[in-house]
Amino acid sequence: MNAQPLYDLAPWARLLTGAALLCAIMVALWWLRHSTANAVRRRRALLLMTIFLTFDLVLVGAFTRLSDSGLGCPDWPGCYGSATPLGAQHPIDQAQAAMPSGPVTHQKAWIEMLHRYLAMAVGGLIVLQTGWAWRDRWRRNRLPAVFALPSPWWPTAALLWVCVQGAFGALTVTMKLFPAIVSAHLLGAYALLVLLVLQLGCYRRPNSPATPLAARYRRFIGLGLAVVTLQAMLGAWVSTNYAVLACSEFPRCQDSWWPLMDFSAGFSLWRPLGMTSDGDILSFQALTAIHMVHRMFAIVVVPILLTIVWQLRGIRGVQRSQRCLLGLLILQLVTGLSNAVLDWPLPSAMLHTGGAGGLIVVLSWLLISTDKQTYLRMHVPISKRGLR
Repeated sequence: MNAQPLYDLAPWARLLTGAALLCAIMVALWWLRHSTANAVRRRRALLLMTIFLTFDLVLVGAFTRLSDSGLGCPDWPGCYGSATPLGAQHPIDQAQAAMPSGPVTHQKAWIEMLHRYLAMAVGGLIVLQTGWAWRDRWRRNRLPAVFALPSPWWPTAALLWVCVQGAFGALTVTMKLFPAIVSAHLLGAYALLVLLVLQLGCYRRPNSPATPLAARYRRFIGLGLAVVTLQAMLGAWVSTNYAVLACSEFPRCQDSWWPLMDFSAGFSLWRPLGMTSDGDILSFQALTAIHMVHRMFAIVVVPILLTIVWQLRGIRGVQRSQRCLLGLLILQLVTGLSNAVLDWPLPSAMLHTGGAGGLIVVLSWLLISTDKQTYLRMHVPISKRGLR
């Protein structure tokens, strides 16, 4: 069988057509539901749908990775030069016959391509929002401002970041699941969620005050965001190196409080999957080190988040965020524990990935929604009549 080129741009037109059709269906559903609402509510509803689909994309990406479907189509952007696995039946049959358990099977090819189509559809929605935002910027002086919408630079930043994510997605395939690239791709998805959620806070009237919080509380929330982001990075490194099962008991690991670990090999960032930077097989001690660092850092993260939850009790305007923060923390503890002791069940692993993104989003929202000056800087005045 001839070697498959890593990049094949031949199916681009068909891929874009399929993604545009999927995006058009989403926009049609949004319009049917919100056509009678005012412009601000329609834009907010479209942004909410984009956030929802982006979060779904994170979960689908986790499913793609955890089901070993990341190389289900070993080229990019199509599948063996076709827009769908339907046009790649013969090469997939050959690859599956040569290696029945993967990495290429018909099921894994469909999982991989559905992830790509959803990513392209989300990108289409962000393109639409970016175009509207710049049009609103050009029309803002028609009447005295009564509404404030996001600065067009925010959706533009989201659009540029989607392009970066697309590049990481391509490199994930062409570099054969290189752990540093796969981890960066996951963290980039979290960053895209934050960019979208920050825009959501702008859909209110200009004189709508931010929820006041004392500076000491905001500093602690910032600390919480920093440690959760670092923990998400460590978790991504665990997942992309398949190090979850290095410790299958809790709180001990391999019948020891301090098992044999190789931190140098485990945290050598630029290396192929399952290999050291010198080309040797990655040792079990290196996988144990990756797992244990993530587990031990949770001892830092959990008390900080519990403190934030305690500080926010009884403060008006943030109760919903406080409850979300507590619920997500409990979810992370339960799913993290079950990943270790229940042999890494797929639903639990997906929820753990989604929960990490949820924590980052909630903490980012708390920071932006409780700072009046940051809120005002994110806005440009838009006239009511100028919105369509």
